Amino acid sequence: MAAQLARLGALSLPQGRFGLETITELLSRLGDPQTHLPPTFHIAGTNGKGSTCAYLRAMLEAAGHSVHVATKPHLVRYNERIRIAGQLIDDDMLAALLAEVLDSGEDLAPSFFEVTTAALFLAFARHPADACIIEVGLGGRLDATNVIPHPAACAIATLGIDHEAFLLRPEEGTPSDPLTRIAFEKASIARKGAPLVTLSYPAEPADEVTRIAAQAGARLFMRGAAWRSETTATAIHYTDAQGSLTLPLPMLVGSHQADNAALATAILRHQTALPISPEAIAQGIRAARWPARLQRLGAGPLTAQAGPRAVWLDGGHNPDAGAALARHFAGQPPIHLIIGMLAAKDPAALLAPLSPSLRSVAIVPAPGHEAHTPESFAPHTTLPVRAFASVTEALGALPAGGDVLIAGSLYLAGEVLRLNGEVPE
Repeated sequence: MAAQLARLGALSLPQGRFGLETITELLSRLGDPQTHLPPTFHIAGTNGKGSTCAYLRAMLEAAGHSVHVATKPHLVRYNERIRIAGQLIDDDMLAALLAEVLDSGEDLAPSFFEVTTAALFLAFARHPADACIIEVGLGGRLDATNVIPHPAACAIATLGIDHEAFLLRPEEGTPSDPLTRIAFEKASIARKGAPLVTLSYPAEPADEVTRIAAQAGARLFMRGAAWRSETTATAIHYTDAQGSLTLPLPMLVGSHQADNAALATAILRHQTALPISPEAIAQGIRAARWPARLQRLGAGPLTAQAGPRAVWLDGGHNPDAGAALARHFAGQPPIHLIIGMLAAKDPAALLAPLSPSLRSVAIVPAPGHEAHTPESFAPHTTLPVRAFASVTEALGALPAGGDVLIAGSLYLAGEVLRLNGEVPE
């Protein structure tokens, strides 16, 4: 297992290469497993797509279906990326799949993501299940997963600015407005005859999603037109052409999670491959769990450093995530922020919207990656910015009072879960 992960970890995206040609050739050599999948749900979005996948899985399992799931990135173990009929892939199977893919495509110089995608398609094609849920990695149009020929449904969660170097790189014939360009990239997972189920967006991005869906021959179901949802203090009120549902609030924390649950509901209500009842939808909303998304950490070696205060963990790192965190903590007592953010990310993305809710700011490394220093964050807060060598050290030096939010990077989130003994299963 370690040898194959080392081979995989040595790969990167060859400089300047974009497109689906390499993944298409690699899959061809492997027998085109992407054409032999159970009914597949393909989910894109800037934020919320992982949570939407978690709701879909929980709803389908509540209906008695067995489900393969592919999400990314992993937090602690690579195995988290591939779940076979409800269980994380085991080391022996994963090692064998990676070896097969790497050996088959060695001369193609595939990327980490192309190898990962080919491996999950092989796993899902070779093991029986009733459904597949596959999360898009980056964008949609050029993501390695965008080779599924006949999905049961495609969907788009939120649209926001992220991964600008890739998704906003100049290209003739693409929209000039940044959010509309993001909409173009993500809507390009649409397939002829398949439902494309989305949230609602500002006018120009919404028009672009509509245009791409029509161009692809997809059946578009956008919130506000084909379906609606309203969240109250006690329930999600969902309506579409089939009727209305009163659904429970999610156990996942944050007002945005009701939107993700409603999107998952709309996806399953607008597909025809698998039966789903209102009862299974409601049960799935209550049962869904998704680590490092406004997760309150349990008792463990790491949280012991914080004493009796609550410690929250979130892997968000872009403006859309910052806005969601700010909504959650608004009106609550000030919190202590411990943040580690990759140097390629905008330090203001989280710090600026959270500033009114902060009591202190501590900067820690993002494990294994170049990260922002305190000097990067200082212009975005009036509070002193202190640097620490680790999360453990930062927790031990917290000023008195106030809960804690650890945020800024999924790499940091994975390290926090590992240190606290909360490895995802």
